Amino acid sequence: MFLPKDFIEKYQKILGSESDDFLKTFDDSAVSAYRTNPLKKAQKDFSDAIPGTPWGHYGKVSGKSAEHVTGLVYSQEPAAQMVAQVAAPEKGMKVLDLAAAPGGKTTQLLSYLDNTGLLVSNEISKKRSKILVENVERFGAQNVLVTNESSQKLAKVFKSYFDLIVFDGPCSGEGMFRKDPDAVQYWHKAYPAECASLQKEILEEAMKMLAPGGRLIYSTCTWAPEENEEVVAWLLENYPDLSLLNIPKINGMQEGIDMPEVARMYPHHFKGEGQFVAHLQDRRQPETKKIKAGKSNLRKDQTKLWQDFAKKHLKRELSGFYQTFGDELYLLPEGLPDLSKLKIARNGLHLGTFKKNRFEPSFALGIALSSDDVYQGLELTADQFAAYTSGNIVQLDQTFPNGWYQIRVDGNGLGFAKIVGNTVKNYYPKGLRFNS
Repeated sequence: MFLPKDFIEKYQKILGSESDDFLKTFDDSAVSAYRTNPLKKAQKDFSDAIPGTPWGHYGKVSGKSAEHVTGLVYSQEPAAQMVAQVAAPEKGMKVLDLAAAPGGKTTQLLSYLDNTGLLVSNEISKKRSKILVENVERFGAQNVLVTNESSQKLAKVFKSYFDLIVFDGPCSGEGMFRKDPDAVQYWHKAYPAECASLQKEILEEAMKMLAPGGRLIYSTCTWAPEENEEVVAWLLENYPDLSLLNIPKINGMQEGIDMPEVARMYPHHFKGEGQFVAHLQDRRQPETKKIKAGKSNLRKDQTKLWQDFAKKHLKRELSGFYQTFGDELYLLPEGLPDLSKLKIARNGLHLGTFKKNRFEPSFALGIALSSDDVYQGLELTADQFAAYTSGNIVQLDQTFPNGWYQIRVDGNGLGFAKIVGNTVKNYYPKGLRFNS
């Protein structure tokens, strides 16, 4: 791989005798990996586990596989997996993923939360936020809200709100050169300093949202000290209530430059791409805040239609509060502030649509629920799965009572579909369809 002369000289100076080994790695292939989703009831045994991780595995998964389509696995390279693993939120926490697309860190944070608490997953780019929504929906979590906002606007709504903030900052991307060689073209000597300036601007807003006693995870996919240790030093200098926590170094992680608490991932030590992570703790006394119950805005007729559907099809009551936006019904986590001034990309869990005198369940609801949560389900064979995901109806060998069924593949949900006699009508979203 061609690397800029200034880049080579910079890391020869930083790494000294290790620089040759470091620079040789740019001619190697990027390392692929994925995580399994603990929110899914039906699990599988996967090989080549990443040491010291709860859900990580080396290798590739097909985007057309049942495991991917049902959200059982999520592709994410090993170094990137370390960010949310350092964060490791406790159940019930209020968490912000501030720069979340495409969704790797968000889905991993949701794995720890286990459908408790709240995760606000934000992406300022409208185009990238759509990809984020798709990945969050497939993962099947019920406690997540996706926003499409600037950090400044978020800070006005979520003042001193979050127990944990994860900020994987926009950076010079040096650690992604192998994975995305085009990123090399954007790099120049002053680029890391320019990125650091933007990171500090966003962190100033992030700090307004951190609750007393909360934790901040700051990470980048670069090795530039201007964006890493120097930004952490700036945080510690400007926010005296912050302290730096030590990150256990596993799988070849290295200490930071004159900052042993942080973690660096170099490809000649760590089997993965480039990453930097810092873990900071706010030392102020945590405040106990009473969680306000959300208010439903359903009309009486809508409430009855939803309750009739839920009584017939769902074995358990869903936690949260219900809100309609037009004819669409959503389930939102409790304890949210007024969100009316924010751009929302995914307003909680989409439950379905009110149509004339009936309620039609959503694809997202059928993905989020397990087989234990519903009364009626249908397991597809491999051939039926191929037909269904390509947009075709599925003919069954036997007749079923007419109605809504959760469609499943290998035990995990793939949305809801209506069965009429021996025919499964196709409700797989058009934008997700593919030919196997």
